[in-house]
Amino acid sequence: MRQPASPSRYALILAGGSGQRFWPVSRDALPKQLLKLFGEKTLLEMTVERLEGIVPVENIVILTNKQQESAVRALLPQLPAENIIAEPEKRDTAPAIALGVGWVVARDPGATMMVLPADHLIQNVAEFQKVLMNAAMAAESASSLVTVGIKPTWACPSYGYVERGKRASVLGVTDVAIYEVARFREKPNPDLAEHFIAQGNFTWNAGMFIWTIPAIFSELSRHCPALADFVSELRGSLDFNATVAKQFSKLPKLSIDYALMERASRVLNIEATFDWDDVGNWTSVGRYLKKDAGNNQHNCALSQLDADNNLVFTQTGQHVALLGVQDLIIVASKDALLITTRAHAENIKKLADQLPQELH
Repeated sequence: MRQPASPSRYALILAGGSGQRFWPVSRDALPKQLLKLFGEKTLLEMTVERLEGIVPVENIVILTNKQQESAVRALLPQLPAENIIAEPEKRDTAPAIALGVGWVVARDPGATMMVLPADHLIQNVAEFQKVLMNAAMAAESASSLVTVGIKPTWACPSYGYVERGKRASVLGVTDVAIYEVARFREKPNPDLAEHFIAQGNFTWNAGMFIWTIPAIFSELSRHCPALADFVSELRGSLDFNATVAKQFSKLPKLSIDYALMERASRVLNIEATFDWDDVGNWTSVGRYLKKDAGNNQHNCALSQLDADNNLVFTQTGQHVALLGVQDLIIVASKDALLITTRAHAENIKKLADQLPQELH
């Protein structure tokens, strides 16, 4: 029987981001986490649902932006209105997380807090919850910051890496592996990524963090006092939204890794035992679509002759026919059509920058 969600645990879901990598289906106001790429629910909805039973719904806060706020509210009517916050402007992950810390500290200054991206695909919910619960226990027991690490499956140069040190012994955590973090490593070149994999003590940095409010506030005070002051101001504010509107744009534009995680006195790394995909481009989506005998991946009715290794995703309901083509990506929305090759999937973002404004 599932245990009731702890009233002293909170989750901050980061749900901003741009809508360029999945153009033409995604747009500035409709980024990846708000799309139904894997069935009838969006990635954001699935992220919220994965917390059922471990974080009360009233303790889940969504941080988005002005362009996407109305869509987020429409998707998540079960959340209290004040739990959905739109950043006044983009200031990177450190100010965003400080805003979330301020929201939590105003309600429960002794709470445990989880920070989660909204746009990752995780299907093994039971294992995900086990890891998060163990990470929360580790954060509470060791009074340290905890990261979730993804075991690398290849030498990806597009991810940040976490270099693990010795195995850590944490009271109450016995069924998952926890390590001391030696250091955070920025996105490496391909050769260095290969070296990381060969060493065997590196995980991908998934951007999932767990800590207690006293621990994170102590580290912010030591390493980024401007963010700690912002948290303190939010805690004492009589008008949370007004304080955010006035102060947020003044905060330093820093990533949480650079501002804090690389400098914190102690960080632990718990290895994920669940499946994980950050769904970085259309090629990633293709792995979850139907596949025919020619290895063509598709979400629609498809006919093909001498066509191989193509990806077709359409929102139009049309029947698609492929003849004598290979390695294409074809994506159709109601007002635009993309035709490219798999080799150019990473460059769709660059193309999106050159589109007419009405297609952004």
